[in-house]
Amino acid sequence: MEAIAYERATNIADAVKAAREPGTAFIGGGTNLLDLMKGGIAHPLKLVDITHLRDDGLDAVRALPDGGIRIGALMRNSDAANHTLVRERYPLLTQALLAGASAQLRNMATIGGNLMQRTRCPYFYDTAFAACNKRAPGSGCAARDGYQRLHAILGASEHCIAVNPSDMSVALAALDANVQVVGPDGARQIPIGEFHRLPGDRPDVDTTLRPGELITGVDLPPSRLADRAYYLKIRDRASYAFALVSVAAALQVQGDKVAAARIALGGVAHKPWRASIAENVLIGRTLDDETLREAAAAQMRDARPQHGNRFKVALAERGIVRAVNVAAGREPAGVTGAPA
Repeated sequence: MEAIAYERATNIADAVKAAREPGTAFIGGGTNLLDLMKGGIAHPLKLVDITHLRDDGLDAVRALPDGGIRIGALMRNSDAANHTLVRERYPLLTQALLAGASAQLRNMATIGGNLMQRTRCPYFYDTAFAACNKRAPGSGCAARDGYQRLHAILGASEHCIAVNPSDMSVALAALDANVQVVGPDGARQIPIGEFHRLPGDRPDVDTTLRPGELITGVDLPPSRLADRAYYLKIRDRASYAFALVSVAAALQVQGDKVAAARIALGGVAHKPWRASIAENVLIGRTLDDETLREAAAAQMRDARPQHGNRFKVALAERGIVRAVNVAAGREPAGVTGAPA
């Protein structure tokens, strides 16, 4: 067994101070970190327990003066999904949270932990495979010549083709969220599009958090897209499965024209992928099948699939069309999260 130091923090300042030591990790729900430790993938020298922080708002949702909301980092996924302000103002986020994992895990997992969860690439999790640049930098990427069905088709590098597994983060990307953090240098906010990294030549670094920084909450700006929003998760089974492709779509329609569109993809890249190309195609136009297919095809034009996941390109295109159609009320939703 490995010796691990443990410290229980009672406020944010104490937690940040305790995390200054190299090799320290924060632990909240622990639904991913404990798996990584048991599998011999994560080797923290010290755990700082943040579940007893007494700072206001860390386990709550509160309205902001500008009409947005702040979700505390220690709020459980299930509680956030069912909170009145989230359900009424950001149904896209509710749908995404409820599509993730299982009811038992949602009751334990925290908002901050969800942002920090690591890839489920089988080569990352199986330490019998020495070649994984995310787990052992410089060792190679076994997935490039291996099983690739779940892997990236956008934004990958020669060093890593893993994908981000979070459903919640896809919805946050579509909603232009900001991640609130506190660290040794004080507080700052990170736009969700800048929070997760593409792999480049450092796939072992998942986020842009600085050493010792603690996530304290997620801010969602005011939104006029609540009435036309849908989260589509395409997966192998209807529960406890990660997305092959997911699509978060929200629209604002004026008359018969799209006034605003927010679309993000999951299961296709190392980070939630904002579909800005598809958004720009849709804005100002009337929704019809031809326009939707044009937007989806334009978005996926830069896809670079592997030999084992070429199907994902067409799947993502059809997913965009389906999610936007449901968000716009042109198709019935069916069962959220059911296989395609």
